[in-house]
Amino acid sequence: MMTEKEKCMAGMLYDCHSPEFIAAKARASEWCARYNATPYSRRSERRKMLEELFGAVGTNVSVGDHFTCDFGTNIYIGSNVSINLNCTFIDCNRITIGNDVLIAPCVHLTTATHPVELSERLTPDWNPESGAYRWRTYAKPITIGNGCWIGANVVVLSGVTIGDGTVIGAGSVVTKDIPSNVVAVGNPCRVIREINR
Repeated sequence: MMTEKEKCMAGMLYDCHSPEFIAAKARASEWCARYNATPYSRRSERRKMLEELFGAVGTNVSVGDHFTCDFGTNIYIGSNVSINLNCTFIDCNRITIGNDVLIAPCVHLTTATHPVELSERLTPDWNPESGAYRWRTYAKPITIGNGCWIGANVVVLSGVTIGDGTVIGAGSVVTKDIPSNVVAVGNPCRVIREINR
């Protein structure tokens, strides 16, 4: 019998209101409040806080103010990474960010999703007093390769991989994998040109 966490990490439907998730979300919420209240000038303290929560964090990593995450423990960041202001990482599944990555302000990385069909999205025989979540949920990992630049207000959806060296233009919604060494923009995000290496 799989735990709800094992189901989640396997990309299966899971109960996101199970006790283990509620506890993890509470911990991350408290951490985010502390992190965002810690002044930027106290960089060494902020660094220790990243190590305290994230799954892994490389050297020379900066995460700007007003950062929000679901769990934090599913976030894996390489070295020489800059994450700007107001970013939100819904890390129900793993978020992996390579080395030498720029993430601009207001970027959303969202591993969680729901079935499209209403009949599949609603929990069967749901009872509001049960504590169960009304909507059925699953999550798939997001991977951002080495040397990427993710522009301001970009949304990266569940299950997406962005290849090494790629630039995602501001305001894009990335719904499918994007190859390495390209510029991609739009909603839905599409490749517009290759980048000379």
